[in-house]
Amino acid sequence: MNNNLTFEAALNRIDELEKENVQLREELEYYKNRKMSGRQKHNAKWTSIYNDFVSCYESGMALVEIARRNDVSERTIYRYRAYYDKMKEANTLERTAEDQ
Repeated sequence: MNNNLTFEAALNRIDELEKENVQLREELEYYKNRKMSGRQKHNAKWTSIYNDFVSCYESGMALVEIARRNDVSERTIYRYRAYYDKMKEANTLERTAEDQ
């Protein structure tokens, strides 16, 4: 009769451990999928917003309007403009070097 109690206790402990495993797996998924701090690299979302920025900026739209349109901060749009200016300058230098 003592074995039944031990066996039942073991089954209860297994149930507890399985529930704990489920919680730990959920926590692991959270940490795997969480956004890392700092600015993100040029992923698909960044590229999409940047391309929209370029088309709007070149058509003469105000920076504030571009920020509202893409639901990003004005600071982000200013970063995009700095990146745009840098790329445009690099292209200009490249073309000048090719012409010589």
